[in-house]
Formats: sequence, structure tokens, C-alpha cells
Amino acid sequence: MSKGTVVLAYSGGLDTSCILVWLKEQGYDVITFLANIGQDEDFEAARKKAESLGAKKVFIEDLRAEFVENFIWPAAQANAVYEDRYLLGTAIARPCIARRQVEIARKEGAQFVSHGATGKGNDQIRFELTCYALYPEVKVRLMSDYANCFIFLYSYESGILENPKNHAPADLYLMTKNPEDSPNDPDVLEIEFSHGVPVKVTNVKEGKSKDSPLDIFSYLNEIGGKHGVGRTDIVENRAIGMKSRGIYETPGTTILLSAHLDIETFTMDKEVRQIKRGLDIKFAEFVYNGFWYSPECEFLRHCIAMSQVNVEGKVQLSIFKGQVYILGRESPKSLYNEELVSMDVLGDYDPCDASGFIRISAVRLREHHRLQGYHGAKQ
Repeated sequence: MSKGTVVLAYSGGLDTSCILVWLKEQGYDVITFLANIGQDEDFEAARKKAESLGAKKVFIEDLRAEFVENFIWPAAQANAVYEDRYLLGTAIARPCIARRQVEIARKEGAQFVSHGATGKGNDQIRFELTCYALYPEVKVRLMSDYANCFIFLYSYESGILENPKNHAPADLYLMTKNPEDSPNDPDVLEIEFSHGVPVKVTNVKEGKSKDSPLDIFSYLNEIGGKHGVGRTDIVENRAIGMKSRGIYETPGTTILLSAHLDIETFTMDKEVRQIKRGLDIKFAEFVYNGFWYSPECEFLRHCIAMSQVNVEGKVQLSIFKGQVYILGRESPKSLYNEELVSMDVLGDYDPCDASGFIRISAVRLREHHRLQGYHGAKQ
């Protein structure tokens, strides 16, 4: 008699294949789940392998578009960076993967899930908190080794990297060129935003444009990787309390973060942005620690989304030799007043007049209400 059904996060590798066999030997029915979020994987070979090892069913799900629209875009709106440098790649991927795993478990009546993380890492927490949040009755069985390479980023740890003094091997990086070997001519991009998310990217020199979320992000990764953008080597504080050394490649996200910060500053009220900066930091901490589906993180996502109503316009950037350079920006929702800030025309602003602050504040408030379409208090 079967002990129950397990949905196993399956990579097709040695570890998860061994676990599949072990679960079968222990009397469980095993359903394997492989998420496609951009990794270089032979999915059909993984399917055949799982079936040959006795998987009751095999699910291979293409989550790339969902990952970009429902996870990467909210993170972009939040300028999500953990401890000032980590752009939260795997931390954002886990709730996307685990949500679909839970949906399959519910649909198939599975009582158990098995995820891909080790006891010393953050991902065990991220997988399990998502599973328990979305499927409270589920039980977690065993741990495995799920791939850490996605459309969002590649991440590397362990081995030679466990000594923080060791330099990363030159052949470690898979997604980005060495900046020294990157092209000697920059790519100039124009990224158009609406409500704080990109809706179009155009290569100015080539005249090439992308306008679907997945295509936009994939193209930013392509251009960033070509120029060696987005390499990060850090020691971070894991959720479970220990420090770890990790190396990440986030080319597309690095470009997107630079552009979003620029258009946000250009269009967002000063005082609102100061408050939002604190929310961004809390959002990054919640996501890193596995609380994407918590009430507090949901509340923050709503607040951050509301702050992005007027974050629209275009940013021009140069991508070159590992760096992102802002060239210019424009927006119909700009709060920049060229006449007011001009050094050539003083206008009616008197820096020695204490009422100047009041007048400047009044201008700020009028501009805010104009952009909101506010025409006076309604009784």
C-alpha cells in the first residue's frame, strides 16, 4: 500500500534522481516537477529519465513569462537589493517555483512535497514557507539539490569559493563576458516605463525593439551579458544566521535597476521617495528570508505598486565594459522644473527669503495634485 504521493522538485540530475528512486523504495508514489525559468536544460531528456526511474507523472512547466511579470517586475518596482549588493535572484525564483509545485500537489491530491535545498542554505526556508503558506496541510519530505541557474541570474557557491579570500576562477562565469573581453563599442538602449515596469526596450543604434515582458528581460540579459555587466562577489548574511560567500551574475537586472532608479527619481515626489526607500529595504529583507507570501510582504507590494503610478517615461543608457551609464531621461510625469532650477534665471525665488521654502513646497504639492488629476476637495 502506498504511503502517499510526493511532488518532487526534480532537476534530472544525480541527486534528485537518487531521491526519486529512494522515495519509490520507501513506498511513495512520486510525481516529478521541473520548472523552466530560463535554465539551459534538456527537458525532454529529464522527462524520460524520470519516467524510466518510476515517476507516476512528470510535470514540466514553462514559468518564464510568469516569473518575469509576477516576480521580477514587482522586485524592479521595489529596487530590490539585499544588503546593498545582492539583487535577489534565487530568492525571487523560489516562491515562483514553489507556488506551482503547490498547485500541482493540490491538483494531484499529494500529501507531501520534496524541494531542492540543503539544510544550511536559505532555499529550504523559502521553499517550505511558500508551501506552508499556500498549502498548510502539506508535509515536506527530504531535501534534494535543485539547480541555481535561471533566466534571472546564475549563482555560484561552495567549493573553492568557501574560502572568501580565493578569487573566482576565470571560467566560472556562464552568463557574462569578462568586461576586458567585451566589445569596444557600447550598446545604447532606451527603456520605456509605465507604472514603474518596463514596457519597451529599444537598441538605439540597431533600431531593434522588444515589448513583451519576457522578451524585454531576455534582451536586457543578452546585452548586459555581452558587455560583462552584473557580476557580484559578496559575503552575505543568510536567513539562518551564518555568513556565506556567493557569486552572482545579474546582467539584465543590473541594467533595469539603474534605469528604474533614474526614472523613479525623476517622477516621484521627494518625500514619497524617502518613505519608499525604507519600504524597498524591508521588501528585500522579506523576500530574501522567504516571506513573499506573508501578509507583511503582500502589504508592502501594494504600497510599492501604488507609489509607481506616475513612474513613467524613457531612460537612455549606455552599456559598456561592465558598466551602465545613464545618458538622459524624459517623462510626461516629470517633476523637474527647468525654469525653477535654472542658474541663468533667478525668477521670483529669493534664497534669503524664509518663505521661499513654503513657495517651493507649494509648487511640489500643486505638481503632485496635477499629476493625480486632483481638482480640489470633494465635499
